[in-house]
Amino acid sequence: MKKIVDTFKNIWSIDELRNRIIFTLTLLLVYRVGCHVVLPGINPNDLITNTSQNGLLGLFNMFAGGAFNNASIFALGIMPYISASIAMQLAQIAIPQLQKMSKEDSGRKKITLITRYVTVAVTLFQAIGYITYLRSQNGNAIMFNTFAWSLTTIVILTTGTLFVMWLGEKITDKGIGNGTSLIITAGIIARLPSSIGQEFASSSLLIFLIEIAVMVLIIMAIILLVQGTRRIPLNYARRIVGASSAKDISGNRDFIPIKVNSSGVMPIIFAQAMLFIPSTLVGFSNTETAQGLAKSLSNPGSMIYNIIYAILVIGFTYLYTALIFNPTQMADDLKRNNGFIPGIKPGQDTADYIGAIMDRITLPGAIFLALIGIMPGVAGQLHITQGFASFYGGTSMLIMVGVVLDTLQQIESQLLMRHYDGLMKTGRITGRQAVSAGV
Repeated sequence: MKKIVDTFKNIWSIDELRNRIIFTLTLLLVYRVGCHVVLPGINPNDLITNTSQNGLLGLFNMFAGGAFNNASIFALGIMPYISASIAMQLAQIAIPQLQKMSKEDSGRKKITLITRYVTVAVTLFQAIGYITYLRSQNGNAIMFNTFAWSLTTIVILTTGTLFVMWLGEKITDKGIGNGTSLIITAGIIARLPSSIGQEFASSSLLIFLIEIAVMVLIIMAIILLVQGTRRIPLNYARRIVGASSAKDISGNRDFIPIKVNSSGVMPIIFAQAMLFIPSTLVGFSNTETAQGLAKSLSNPGSMIYNIIYAILVIGFTYLYTALIFNPTQMADDLKRNNGFIPGIKPGQDTADYIGAIMDRITLPGAIFLALIGIMPGVAGQLHITQGFASFYGGTSMLIMVGVVLDTLQQIESQLLMRHYDGLMKTGRITGRQAVSAGV
């Protein structure tokens, strides 16, 4: 306990770190307040706020921190920016010109500008869809269902998303942690107290304590998945530096860290979206077989849902890893910097070796990720309330654990840089890539 108190004192005694934390918390507070500001022309008392947490709409509501259900000015949240970022990441892989631009400072600035323009386009499209959704689900809540109201709402929703994007960028620049990731995490954590309260009220004390203990074990397992790496030994050749006064620099030893889960939370998001599409299409049919299939594909507790969901997660893990991981480019970079893997020839042999290791460690990572993905459905079958069950793994817990680890890693770096002890006595916190890069 004394160690924890001393750590907080050290954090608070560093002016820059203290100001960054206060700045981050202030902007997150602004975002959470905006999530409860209802759109003009909407009667909040007539809103239907029981949107299912399953499927695409539930995913939108989670990323928007509940603002989607509240018909808030931040109803679309950061999701359009994330969608635009994903599109630009995939475009950089498919288009050589963009890939070349991403390696230069000026090129990266242009890509960032293009991403913002794409965000505006995506937001306008989603704003129109959201208005259609409000009219179909909450028709009584719209007090002025006119063209002028629709146009004004589109402008407000677009402005709200751009403001949230600006908040995320400011947190990244002047705060602590990745702004976009922290905004998503703030929305997820905001649902946790009410979910815990509902579960506590609907179960006995002993059962509730067991559920909390199981959740802690799941969090520990997710931390292992997020931080798990396979280190490939790497040597650098001896080289001579300097012309007039030549200096012999002996080769040093290093490692290439290959993550067990390089794809992050993306496979789970893709799998959820894919399961939502066929259930929607099949739902238009009036046959009993089609209706039964649609019900199974939208029920996280059904056997067919969990089997298909797990298969999709494993498949998307391999697909997304192949898109973001390029063994050939890594081998070329090693060769250019006089680095080599002991016992492996530089060039194509090195690329094949790294690719083979990546394939081997991706399989257990994909299976583990699939198990974490179906855990909320399993928890729901054990009569745990839907809100609390969503924290037993899946997208919510993966994002929370990853972002918290990344933020703690940045805080620890600030402490170590100023010759303070880290957050832990033994070991160091290893963060991962921000969610915005993988979501």
